[in-house]
This record gives sequence, C-alpha cells and structure tokens, in this order.
Amino acid sequence: MRGIPRIPGQRAAADDLEPPAADVLRRALEGAARAAQAARESREREEPDEPDERDEQHGDAGTADEATVPEPDGVTGDAAWAVTDGVTGDTAPGTAHEPAHPPDPAEEPHMRAPAPEPAGPPPSHSVLKSLLGAWALAACSPEETTHVEDHLTECAPCADEALKLRDAVGLLQADRNLDLPPLLRSRVLENCLDRRAARIPVPVWATPYDAETARLDALLRDIGDAEWHAPLQLKWFEKEETATRRATVAGVIGHLMTVDGLVASALGLDDPLGASAPQSPTDRTEALWRAAHSPPTRTIHEPWRDQSHTLIRTVSFAGRGVAELSVSYGEFALPLRDAMIDRAFECWIHGWDIANAVVYPYPAPSGPHLHAMINLATQLIPSTLAARRRAGLASPAQQLVVPGSPGRSLHLEVEGAGGGDWYIALDSPAAVGSAERSVAQVALDDVEFCQLVAGHISPDEAAAGQDGDRDAIRDVLFAAASLSRL
Repeated sequence: MRGIPRIPGQRAAADDLEPPAADVLRRALEGAARAAQAARESREREEPDEPDERDEQHGDAGTADEATVPEPDGVTGDAAWAVTDGVTGDTAPGTAHEPAHPPDPAEEPHMRAPAPEPAGPPPSHSVLKSLLGAWALAACSPEETTHVEDHLTECAPCADEALKLRDAVGLLQADRNLDLPPLLRSRVLENCLDRRAARIPVPVWATPYDAETARLDALLRDIGDAEWHAPLQLKWFEKEETATRRATVAGVIGHLMTVDGLVASALGLDDPLGASAPQSPTDRTEALWRAAHSPPTRTIHEPWRDQSHTLIRTVSFAGRGVAELSVSYGEFALPLRDAMIDRAFECWIHGWDIANAVVYPYPAPSGPHLHAMINLATQLIPSTLAARRRAGLASPAQQLVVPGSPGRSLHLEVEGAGGGDWYIALDSPAAVGSAERSVAQVALDDVEFCQLVAGHISPDEAAAGQDGDRDAIRDVLFAAASLSRL
C-alpha cells in the first residue's frame, strides 16, 4: 500500500556504497572467505587426528566462524564477512564465514627453523701454530683469529713466538721508500724556505753541496748491505787517454769523505785522515784504501754523512767572509765558495756511478745547481789549457794580450736547464773572453758537458756541434776533460 512506509530488509554494509565500490568490496570479501576456507581444509587434511587449538579454546561457545578478526574500514559486525547478492542483502548460500588464519609454524613440523649446528672442535695445536705468521700479519679470518688468540692465552711457547713475529712485522717496512723521488728532500726544503726564510740560511754557493749530499744520502739509505760491496769503475782523463780504477760503493764513499776533509781542514775542523794527511785528493784516497785492513763496508756511511752535515752547519754560521777562504788541493787552491761547488759536482758524479752500479734512478741536479757547476768548470778551463800547453799537449798561444784585456775566445754554448753561453779565453788565463774575439763555437748538452768534465766520456766521444778553428775546439775539449781526477 502506498500510504504505509515500507521497512527495508537487512542489508550488508556493502550495499550502502556506490555500485562500483560495492562490487570491488564484495569481490575482495569473497576472495578472503575462499582463502580462509581453503586454509582450514588444508590443515584438516594434514592433521586429521589433532584437534584445532582454536576449537579447544572456544569450546561450545562458538566455532571458527565466530573468531575475532579485523574488520575492514567502514564495515562492522557480521556484515563485514557477509557476501551478498547485491539485492536483498541475504548471505549467499554456501558461502563460508571463516576468517583467514596463517598456519602456526609450531603446528607445522616442516616449517620449523632448523636448530643451529653445534660448533666444531677447535683446530689442533699444530694448525694453530702454523697460523701464527698469518695472525701476526693480520691475515687470518675472524674465526681463525679467535681460535689463535684463545690458544695464546693457554700456550706459553706459542705466545712467545707470536710476540716475536709481531715485532718482526714492524721491521718489514724500511724507513725510506725506494719509490720516493731523490729530489724530494731538496724540493720540500726549497718550498719551505720560499715561504719562510731560515733564521740562519745556507749560503747560495753551499746549497748545491747540501742538495747533492742529501740525494746521495737517500740513495745510500735505500741500498742493502750486499750492495755496499757492488763493484764499479771510476773513470777520469789523464793527458791524452782515459784512466780507470775499480772500487766498491763503500770505497767511493770513503773517497768522497777524504777529499771533503780538505774543506774541513780549511774550516778548522777535524781531518778524517789526521793532521799529517797528504793534500792531493788522489794521494788522500790511496792512503785511505791502503790503510784499510779489510774492504770498507756500510759503516763508512755515518762518518761521511756526519761530516757533510758539519760542513753545512759550519759555513752557515761562519758569515760572509768565509766564502773567500782558500782551500788547498795540493797542486792548486780554490776559494771556499768554489770548493763547495766542486765537492757538490763530485758528489753528484760519484752518486751517479753508484746508482748505475746498484740500478737506482738518479737524475741530474736542478738547473741552477747544474749551471753553477758548469760555470766553475768554464772558469778553470783557461788555466788548465795553459798547463797543457806548457806540457806540450796543446797548440801554442797565438795572440798574447795584456792581462784583463779581451783575447781570442771560444764560444761555448751549453743547452739544457743548466746551460748558457760562455766565452773562454784561449791564449792566456789572464785574458778576458770576448764575443767580438770569438774564433770558434762548440755546442753541448749540459749533462754531456758535465760528463766530459768528469772524464766519463772522452773529448772525441763528445757529440759536439763545432764550428770555426779546429785547434781551438780540440784544445778546449781536452782541457775540459783534464779537469777530471780520481
């Protein structure tokens, strides 16, 4: 009847939603119900004789259908698990109301986690002892480390050996690395001094000696005991031919120390050969080698290094006037500033000899230091040429001039970082080299010229670019080679 309001029947909460949302929720609820039913049937098939713990807990008070489960948002009561036909709100016949319960691992023997296996017995004493070396080097695995350290608390002999091995590991690393650049010390010092001047700086004319002794010291610290006995051949030029002498690395360091002793004596320091030692560098070296009852060893290193450090400290504190102090070499003398450059040159040359004998990288000195060495050699060539002329080993002078006046000259062009242009007087040491009076020109590389001056290559072997008076060129090249000595 139209006048009587109709009371709607019971509906599921899903019916209150919009049609698309209701369909989605119904499908979700149906899937959840089917999954719960399938899970319960699976458990019953696997354990038919065991009662369900949930049934025992609920007893007669209810069944699994009445178990408390989470309810979807916005859905309460029995309607949350009801599946409706979307029209009347009645539950679809045959639809399960069982909530989904995940299987309990305690009820499923095949799902239980396996029990941890008991740890095996510790390694034997012999195995642990063999691991001590790896343990000292920190090369054991965590398990091995644990076993070894547990064993060391119980075994005194192994603990003592482990302590010795750990101490030995600290000695495996040398205090100097072979890969360090030989010029590293001088570069660091130069950079530091550029930023902050030393309170008592080393004189400019002594810095080549300071740098070369430091480089040689680094080389000597890197070589082993056996390499101190490595043979090498010293070479120099005498008159018209090359002279040689066999020596060892230790013997060469002794040679450097004895010749440096000439500078030490001039400064009032102790002479390593004593007060009655000869003045000639060659005689001093021969005296040292003859006095040695056995071949010198690396024990010569410390005395040489201490002497070189003392020389640097002394000239640094002595003041400016010390630069003109005369240093006697027996047959000739040099002012201290030139003697220090001469000692730097010989230190580099013999350091090069040692490096070749032990296969060690040893580059040339820095450009400014190399230039100072070449400059000293060019200053000494005129007097050496005059001495060779007196001995009949050079062509006679052609144009004598008043001392201090320009004379016939040879233009020496040296290329490289230490190079430059020099004009060498040909007829008299008292003459002045002049570009206007140049009669010949020679071009050489800076290192090649130093090898010529050291006697390592002969004048005929020098790859020189030559132009002009051939006699003048020959005389200068042979005079340069004659500057060398043992």
